[in-house]
Order: sequence, then C-alpha cells, then structure tokens
Amino acid sequence: MLGNCFRNVRTTAPLVHNITNYVTVNDVANILLACGGSPIMSDEPEDVEDITSICGGLNINIGTLNQRSIEGMFRAGRKANELNHVLLLDPVGAGASALRTNTAVKLMDELRFDVIRGNISEIKTLALGSGTTKGVDADVADAVTEENLDSAVAFVKDFAKKAGCIIAVTGAIDLVSDGEGCYVIRNGRAEMGKITGTGCQLSGMMTAFLAANPNDKLEAAAAAVCAMGLAGELAWERMQEGDGNSTYRNRLIDAICHMDGDVFDHGAKYEKR
Repeated sequence: MLGNCFRNVRTTAPLVHNITNYVTVNDVANILLACGGSPIMSDEPEDVEDITSICGGLNINIGTLNQRSIEGMFRAGRKANELNHVLLLDPVGAGASALRTNTAVKLMDELRFDVIRGNISEIKTLALGSGTTKGVDADVADAVTEENLDSAVAFVKDFAKKAGCIIAVTGAIDLVSDGEGCYVIRNGRAEMGKITGTGCQLSGMMTAFLAANPNDKLEAAAAAVCAMGLAGELAWERMQEGDGNSTYRNRLIDAICHMDGDVFDHGAKYEKR
C-alpha cells in the first residue's frame, strides 16, 4: 500500500507550492524533482494566491520568518483551504522564539492543515503551548525511544485528534498518526541529522505524496517518511573514503531520484499500531 503511494507521485507529478526557508529552499526543490513532483517557490503576498491556485499542495515552513512571508503564508493558506488543496505545516524551531511559536499556533488556529510535520520538540511545543528546542533541533530529552514508544504513540494520536489533522513526528523513530492509527517507522540514519534541511526536504516531498494520494493521506504521509529514511540508508551505503556532509546530501537526493516502488517495498521498515 505505501509503495503504491510512492508510485503515484511518479505517475501524477504533482506541482507543489513551497513557502519555505532560504537556508534549504534549493534542496527542497531538488528533492521534489527527484521524487517525481514539481516545485514552485513564492512568498510574496501579492503572488502567493495565484501560485497556490495552480498547485495541488502548499508546504508552509516557518524556518526563516519575516513579516512579508508570514502574510504570504496566511494568504496562500486561505487560498489552499478555499480550493481544498493539500496543506502542510512545518513548524521549524517552534519553541525557540516567541515569533516562531506564536506564528505556528496562529496558523493552526486560522488554517485547516492536512499534516503538521516536525521533530518531537516542535510538536510538543504546539501540543502543550510551550517547550524547549536546541535552536531548530529536537531537545534530546524529548527523543522518541523504544523505552517510551508506547507513551509517544499515545501522545501523537491524542494530538492528532485534537488538531484534527495528521501529525508526523520525525526522529530516530518516526511516528505518523491521524488520531486512530499510528505508523511507527524505523528507516533512516543518525547521520541525516548532520545535514541541514533533511526535515525541510521531507516536508516538501510529503506534500507531493499527499497531493498524489488524496484518498490515502495517512498512508501517503507515512510513505514519504519511509522514503526519506530509506534514502538516507541507501545514500550512506554509497559513501566513499573522503566523502562528507556535502556528498551525503547529494547522494541522498540521488537515492530518492533512483528509488522506485520495488526498492521502496523492499526497504521500508514500518508497522501500524
């Protein structure tokens, strides 16, 4: 089932509007092209409604906020809701500053999201109204582990019900829930956390997966998480002596580019609870 979600992205080539941060915008565009989607970027308030109108999904990432981009997020988000297009929120660094936290909370209050995707500290901040992050990284004290997995699954399910959308928590163990079921995913490499933007790339790619699978959004979100983690594993296997972070980033994008449904089916590691 999850493999079919990946295949559908290749077949439909969804166009995704990204209001994302300028640290990772190029990598987000490239990962979307690699998975079979098509990216377009715009955060200018006078431009975003037209751009969102021609796309199948909108990815909102708050990683480098400014007042112009915040206005663009709300205008584009309202247009996406009006057209019933897929809408995803990546609350980068929520908990690190009042502006980030308050913007993410206001976006949740005023827009109808299909998915909120973040690390565990960002998600806890939104669920509890306060929290701590190490910059834009998860606080180690919040990490999902085998020891606290049951309680983490219960937390994510509960927040998904309250938020009325899919919640995707990514880390060493990934959790994706719609409030009823929860996919527990164990793909990935720790080294992925040493590259700037793997989470941002995933949010862009996940939006494409959702747009390509409108009737199976939970499975689409889980499939995107599996694909990204599997790409991290395949990319690491191809590293050579002397390779470093930059090469790993490129190999990860290449791994998505060369991935197909059969590779996905063979390598995806998930269970549903």
